[in-house]
Amino acid sequence: MPGPTADLFAEDALQQPAGREQIGEQSHVLRGYALPYVEHLLPALRRVLAQSPFRQMVTPGGFTMSAALSSCGELGWTTDPSGYRYTALDPRSRQPWPAMPETLRQLAAHAAADAGFSEFVPDACLINRYVPGAKMSLHQDKNERCYTAPVVSVSLGLPAVFLFGGHARSDKPQKISLFHGNVVVWGGVDRLRFHGVMPVKGGTHPIMGAQRINLTFRTAG
Repeated sequence: MPGPTADLFAEDALQQPAGREQIGEQSHVLRGYALPYVEHLLPALRRVLAQSPFRQMVTPGGFTMSAALSSCGELGWTTDPSGYRYTALDPRSRQPWPAMPETLRQLAAHAAADAGFSEFVPDACLINRYVPGAKMSLHQDKNERCYTAPVVSVSLGLPAVFLFGGHARSDKPQKISLFHGNVVVWGGVDRLRFHGVMPVKGGTHPIMGAQRINLTFRTAG
């Protein structure tokens, strides 16, 4: 990521004005919501990644994921040929995952509350890095112990098309353009809807460079 001296509020960095779009009964896109947090969020994120760098993981089916991953918080999401799961230790370093920075925790809690989910206390933040061409297939978030808490997803960097489907994989998904600073929150009756990301198109974001970073907050334990 470019250094903290980048102009965080350059006109081309403010991709969209603040606003709200309802995409499901209990699902919302909060446009521009994360922009006020970016100045403090990025240095905190760099410190997390210095401790637990990005890596590309292998799915139980033997496929290498195109998006690189890291985590912070009490639990981190991992995958390998034996399955998907949350762990308290980074499998690469055998050390605890980095603590979740307070700036990230506050962003997630505030976004959840503004979307109708008060008292959200995330214990896991999955950090995905998408370079041009990387994608995420349609899937459900089902590795958490319970599904009462929402999912909060923060987009940084290059634009992406978010696929938000139904409760069956065969349901036709909505295609929702996401930009730097957008936050998607879904929970309640929508908590187990399928979702994914179409291949990210090439480009260079003025702050984040040629990549999209996605932060996904969940209550996993």
